Amino acid sequence: MPPPNPSLPRRERERQRRRRAMRRAAQFVFAEKGYEQATLDEIAERAEFGKGTLYNYFENGKEGLLFAIFDEVYDDLHDMIGTTIGDDATASRTLRRGFHALVVRSFEYYEDRESLFLILIKEAHRLCFSNDVQKAAYFQDQQQRLLDALVPAVQSAMAADDIVSLPPQPVAHMMLEVVHDLVVRRCLTDRSAVDGASCRPRPDAPLLHDPEAAADFLTSLLFDGLGASSTPAARS
Repeated sequence: MPPPNPSLPRRERERQRRRRAMRRAAQFVFAEKGYEQATLDEIAERAEFGKGTLYNYFENGKEGLLFAIFDEVYDDLHDMIGTTIGDDATASRTLRRGFHALVVRSFEYYEDRESLFLILIKEAHRLCFSNDVQKAAYFQDQQQRLLDALVPAVQSAMAADDIVSLPPQPVAHMMLEVVHDLVVRRCLTDRSAVDGASCRPRPDAPLLHDPEAAADFLTSLLFDGLGASSTPAARS
């Protein structure tokens, strides 16, 4: 997330700077201790603010900080879709090439946040299936936001006969889900290795640890298919 806009009033810039510092502190503590074990006292100490100050910025305390981190991650993913496939991408980039770039950037984004990512995935699933309707709706709304960023590019590719015509929203959903699922598999595999749960060589290790290999695999799977007699699509 970029630093505060210098054109904003000084007080608002300072407020945004403090929120950013608190989020960063929460990310560090969550990654080190886990969400359940992390305390607001530890986050406040890490951020070098009083605990009461944190409540002034995040009324719901630790959970408010968690959702602020989710907001930031979803904003980053939305921007990533826009600059690889969506309206902010170069006009000459096809859906295939854009998807390939999205996979690479998604893996690189994960690699920059490995220790935090498993916690976010775990908490997102817990909250999605909780009895709190508002929290579950938050994740549905964020997912729809990502789909809305991708669907126009899917529709354009269908109109240009670059891909077959199918309902565009399910196609966009499937494209995002295969990336998400492979990143989650990478995340869980890394966690198993750290915990000593599995020390056997994994045949899919290159896919899970090489962004380009992962992108080649998913792009071929989606755009060329599994049929042995199918002709690979043009790599453009």
